[in-house]
Amino acid sequence: MFTRLLLALFLTAGLFAAPSGQGAAKKAPAKAGSMARTSAAEKSSTKLIDINSASQDELDALPGIGKAYSKKIIDNRPYQSKNQLVSKGVLPKSVYDGIKDRVVARQPKK
Repeated sequence: MFTRLLLALFLTAGLFAAPSGQGAAKKAPAKAGSMARTSAAEKSSTKLIDINSASQDELDALPGIGKAYSKKIIDNRPYQSKNQLVSKGVLPKSVYDGIKDRVVARQPKK
């Protein structure tokens, strides 16, 4: 009789546990999807910084760029392309990788 009671308890617990686990699985993709939309929205609203004309304060606001790197960026102007930040030795590749989607190197109109 005791084993029947235990069996009944395990089966009942199993029935109640399954629906809550399924509900959690359904919620996770929706949350991930909303995070993806937020990231895309943030990227589209991010203003690109021109490394050939930005002020030191604008450059300082970039992730991984402080006063020393912003001064080096300004001192080594002009840039034909943004990847020259690495090729000229102004920034390490790891720092450049963190800002490359936020900067441009616009050329003056002739």
